[in-house]
Amino acid sequence: MDNNTAGSGAYKAGFGGLFGGGAPEYSNTELAGVPLTGMSPLSPYLNVDPRYLVQDSEEFILPTGANKTRGRFELAFFTIGGSCMTGAAFGTLNGLRMGLKETRDMAWSKPRNVQILNMVTRQGASWANTLGSVALLYSVFGVAIEKARGAEDDLNTIAAGTLTGMMYKSTSGLKGVARGGLVGLALSGLYALYNNWDHLKGTAPSRY
Repeated sequence: MDNNTAGSGAYKAGFGGLFGGGAPEYSNTELAGVPLTGMSPLSPYLNVDPRYLVQDSEEFILPTGANKTRGRFELAFFTIGGSCMTGAAFGTLNGLRMGLKETRDMAWSKPRNVQILNMVTRQGASWANTLGSVALLYSVFGVAIEKARGAEDDLNTIAAGTLTGMMYKSTSGLKGVARGGLVGLALSGLYALYNNWDHLKGTAPSRY
């Protein structure tokens, strides 16, 4: 009986070694001598402590005093770059629409293609500059208000949006400044409401 068992084990080891996938077999007698005090049982197949396979804590180590979310200064680069790219994309489509509309009476030729291309380039650059400038003003005001107040909340968002609208329309007189401030207040208020929608419904916010 013992010989057959030993032979069967040798056959398994040899068959597994032939393909390079033979797993070591451990008997209860061999595992009985493994010290288990203060630690989880070791897996005879993985030969690692199973505790290290359980992710029950943060995967990233943050410096002392660092926030788990990015601040306004870190988000400013993404905001400005994203606004410029969005403006360029929208301006390109708008320029293409305007170019096709203005040259609809012309036959397809090189002058028409050049005129459409000029319109696309002009509109793309104009919209990218506009949205990039607005994003730059909003980011600067947001960072300055955050540093001045020493807190980060939706009040900073609303104040930065209002000041951005006022500054952007500062060359249009008092009425223009007032209209710009109201537009900035409305847009920033809607953005703050969107960010706190889960909190208002009584559920945990999903953006963090």
